[in-house]
Amino acid sequence: MKIIRAKDYKDMSRKAANIISAQVIMKPNCVLGLATGSSPVGTYAQLIDWYNKGDIDFSEVTTINLDEYRGLPREHDQSYWYFMHKNFFDSVNVQPDRIHVPDGSNPDAEAACREYDAIIRNAGGIDLQLLGIGHDGHIGFNEPGQAFELGTHCVDLTKETIEANKRFFNGDESLVPRQAYTMGIKTIMQARKVLMVASGADKAEIIKKAFFGPVTPTVPASILQMHPDFILVGDEAALSLI
Repeated sequence: MKIIRAKDYKDMSRKAANIISAQVIMKPNCVLGLATGSSPVGTYAQLIDWYNKGDIDFSEVTTINLDEYRGLPREHDQSYWYFMHKNFFDSVNVQPDRIHVPDGSNPDAEAACREYDAIIRNAGGIDLQLLGIGHDGHIGFNEPGQAFELGTHCVDLTKETIEANKRFFNGDESLVPRQAYTMGIKTIMQARKVLMVASGADKAEIIKKAFFGPVTPTVPASILQMHPDFILVGDEAALSLI
């Protein structure tokens, strides 16, 4: 485990983008596992800036996103497909047929998850997986208490996750989907490199618990202590307790 300390969110985003850009430069046809949420937005913005300057080329890159709400069409402004296009894909030259996000509109959970695992397998696995971390230690939508050996699967979102996400649905908890399709811990751990970004004092306690406490399914991110190439990039506030 390698920990990189950044001054603030902007510095964290730049340092994370450096790691991703190095991966793309070293292997232009790499497979990037991508995440949504507020934490990686600055990283995507930095990558877009370097793309616009001609410093990085995504034309051969394959992207595989962590998760998607079940029941939301791609066009919904809170779908992760929409989020990724708004915050990254529409501004760089990733080829449309190389973009993969779980199909939240597929009501057949078993089929949707099986097909997504096949996509990852056929791509040759993930070279670099980008992650954030939830306040309870969840990564993707892998909630506390779930088994570590799962591939892509359908999850029931916890009350805490629904509460945290309602701000994206006009503060109305009833509009937040109750389930999601997510890449499993097993799949995340099979990525050749894992990069986590964490920002803010509200993440300090869980960072300490996840990476300086026991490895346990009650703190899903703790399993990353066992990954052979895991990098945590955090700002001073997020890393203040370690």
